[in-house]
Amino acid sequence: MITRRSLTGFFAASALAFAASTLTQAAALTESPIHQLRIYEIFDTNKDAFHDRFRDHAARIMKDRYGFNILEIWESKTAQKTRFVYLLRWDNEAALQDGWAGFMADEEWKQIKRETGAVHGSFVGGIDDLTLRMTDYSPGKVKPVE
Repeated sequence: MITRRSLTGFFAASALAFAASTLTQAAALTESPIHQLRIYEIFDTNKDAFHDRFRDHAARIMKDRYGFNILEIWESKTAQKTRFVYLLRWDNEAALQDGWAGFMADEEWKQIKRETGAVHGSFVGGIDDLTLRMTDYSPGKVKPVE
């Protein structure tokens, strides 16, 4: 039996849900994305195997399971080092943290790392990880609607 009280409660709950959804959408529109620059020192002795593993496994798992948005991938070589560099885009800090936590705990990825490491040795020396937040005058900064 539908009563006036149950209808009032239903409409109040619906209005609150709509308001919360609208505020969340508005915050997402005004919040700037976060970028992450990852730089790995890789070794020329197993560089091809590293690229195979990243291209065929890591990138797939990152994107399909954990929402990684890889924008670009580069390699940089100097006389001293070879570096693998990639740029990611995240909607916010929580997405970045959740994505990495999920990926690092992924059982398939752990198994792939064990298997490829057993065959090719260590793939990565040092890792530099830079989280990049736009300045308020960045050309890519989303401007709030006035």
